[in-house]
Amino acid sequence: MNSILMFLDQAAATGDAGTASTGGNLLATILPFALVIIVFYFFLIRPQRKQEKEAAQMRDSLQVGDEVTTIGGIIGRVVSIKDETFTLETSRDRTKMRFLRSAIKSVDVKVADLRAAEAAAEEAPAEAPVSEEKPAEEGKKAKKSKKDAE
Repeated sequence: MNSILMFLDQAAATGDAGTASTGGNLLATILPFALVIIVFYFFLIRPQRKQEKEAAQMRDSLQVGDEVTTIGGIIGRVVSIKDETFTLETSRDRTKMRFLRSAIKSVDVKVADLRAAEAAAEEAPAEAPVSEEKPAEEGKKAKKSKKDAE
């Protein structure tokens, strides 16, 4: 009976001390898991969400006339757009295929960018660059014409 009472006293004494040390051990156990979750969030989940958002924005801004590449590697020009599908014209034979918007991998040439570049080219007159060689060449031609005249 004495041994049972000693065992209970010893268990009660370590139980009080064990409870205090268990709180510290619990924090030491949970902290690495929390750090792993935080690292996964910032290095995997967050960039993936950002990439998905950019892809959705690209697909929503699709216009007729854009040149696109599909996830299957087909390159062509968008001919028409309906709700979740678009029609792609692919070759000189004007082959038309219908795809889902989610099949777009990238927009290669935007119609708006192409039109802006054409408008800028029309506004800016093409001027020939002036180089230092032209006056020298003109001087040589003038000397030759004087020699020919003599």
